[in-house]
Amino acid sequence: MKKPSAGLQILKAEFFAALAHPVRIRLLEVLVAGGETSVQELQRGLDIDQPIVSQQLARLRASGIVRARKQGASTIYAVADPLIGDLLGLAKQILNRHLVGVKSLLRELADDRRR
Repeated sequence: MKKPSAGLQILKAEFFAALAHPVRIRLLEVLVAGGETSVQELQRGLDIDQPIVSQQLARLRASGIVRARKQGASTIYAVADPLIGDLLGLAKQILNRHLVGVKSLLRELADDRRR
């Protein structure tokens, strides 16, 4: 098996670091589900202050995860690659499997306490 390069591992780590914020994940989920969206629509839809939305979108844009275009006075954002939706879906599946396992363990603990 070929050993992955350190440079590629660093790029992967930076990519996942760019995703590592709950607001950024929420923004991406909205963009994946709804397509191109303005900062104002994202702010209203998520009930998050505009400076926070803009800051998190800037981080995603700097990482190449979202792209932006001007439309009049508004900036419209979209995911840069549709595979981002697949990635979020896979993460959800992995977490669901993990949570099912945790739920099973909690049930076992509760059963043990009753005995």
